[in-house]
Amino acid sequence: MASNPATPAAPATPAHAAGGDAAHHGQQHPIGLYLKIWLLLFVLSALSYMVDYFHVSGYLRWTLILLFMSLKAGLIVAVFMHMAWERMALICAILIPPLCLLVLVWLMAEEANHTFLTRGIFFR
Repeated sequence: MASNPATPAAPATPAHAAGGDAAHHGQQHPIGLYLKIWLLLFVLSALSYMVDYFHVSGYLRWTLILLFMSLKAGLIVAVFMHMAWERMALICAILIPPLCLLVLVWLMAEEANHTFLTRGIFFR
């Protein structure tokens, strides 16, 4: 029987031995993207430093510090760890468990505050 010319034959050599780009499943991102992210990280770090420099205090201080920290961490994870280009299933598998742990820690802290305040009222 003759082979069908419409169906290509499987390559005889593996992709990494062929020397092509088939071994690299990712894509190359332009260096400009990384430079812009570095600049944005520098600006966010400078803003975080300015919170201390201008002696911002109270809840505004901690809100700004946590906001800048979260933005920097999000940029690093999204761009430098290539999460922005991953499938949604992988993103959910990596990000949802720590978020669940943070919610559980917050719930335990709220319960601890409730217990502390209740004991303070009871033992007065």
